[in-house]
Amino acid sequence: MPRILSGIKPTGRLHIGNYFGMMRPAIDWQNKGEALYFLADYHALTTVHDAAQLREATRRAALDFLACGLDPAKAVLFKQSDVPQVTELSWLLSVLTPMGLLERCHAYKDALAHGKAANHGLFAYPVLMAADILIYDSDIVPVGKDQKQHVEVTRDLAIKMNETFGKDLFRLPEPSILPDLATIPGLDGQKMSKSYNNTIELFLEEKALKKKIMGIITDSTPVETPKDPETSSIFGLYKLFASPDDVAKMEADFRNGGTGYGDFKKRLFAAIWDHFAPARARREEIERDPGYIDEVLRKGAARANELANVTLKRVRTAMGL
Repeated sequence: MPRILSGIKPTGRLHIGNYFGMMRPAIDWQNKGEALYFLADYHALTTVHDAAQLREATRRAALDFLACGLDPAKAVLFKQSDVPQVTELSWLLSVLTPMGLLERCHAYKDALAHGKAANHGLFAYPVLMAADILIYDSDIVPVGKDQKQHVEVTRDLAIKMNETFGKDLFRLPEPSILPDLATIPGLDGQKMSKSYNNTIELFLEEKALKKKIMGIITDSTPVETPKDPETSSIFGLYKLFASPDDVAKMEADFRNGGTGYGDFKKRLFAAIWDHFAPARARREEIERDPGYIDEVLRKGAARANELANVTLKRVRTAMGL
């Protein structure tokens, strides 16, 4: 049975990009092996420096994940910081990590390109991610396309460690990526990301969601003029939620002309609202039992620590500690 590992960073409210890029694939994987999913609060510290905000975002991410279908009877859910062994492994990996490898990583390069202050946490982010993956002897890592490089870095570091300290020290994980959902369009047509402030959050109130959808940026093509659905964020998002027949109808209406963007946005709103109706109901149910999330995370941390201790003992012994 394969062991699946993935994490999600609680830096704000989870959005549709998170859902399709990580959450839904992860929920699918929980039926295919031993799945471990963590709330990456250590990683979040590279940008979130408000303690109350981080705690709230971490708990809300757990709530949203459970509401969307993560089953604690099938998958392990835990906070990254509840397994502090991962930070020790990160250091042990770092002693063999080439600087050039980290300098080529896209998150660091992107921060520099946008004039952001790059701290050591951002620079060493891939090493901590490698520790996250390797400490649980993970076989499969469901990730978005933009995270594939980090799994490749993990494999590189595992190979270097195996060659230096013992060939069986680490397993070599494989990424699992859904190529047709590699990029989820945001409100402005760019990739949906909190960094671009163009997200559609998962559990907005009805009016707030409608306002977001109606605010999607479009061009000035007149109502009567045919439009290209392939360049439209509205259509790109609609394909994720609507039935094949409804998608075909919207595509035809785009190409035929006579329908305005406002109408297309209303259809998109209805599709998103209906899609998450069961998750909203489940979320409300969980919120009525304040201790449920705490118990899920406690049990998850216990299992994660059990696995991490085995790996770290093996690594420490191999390295002479």
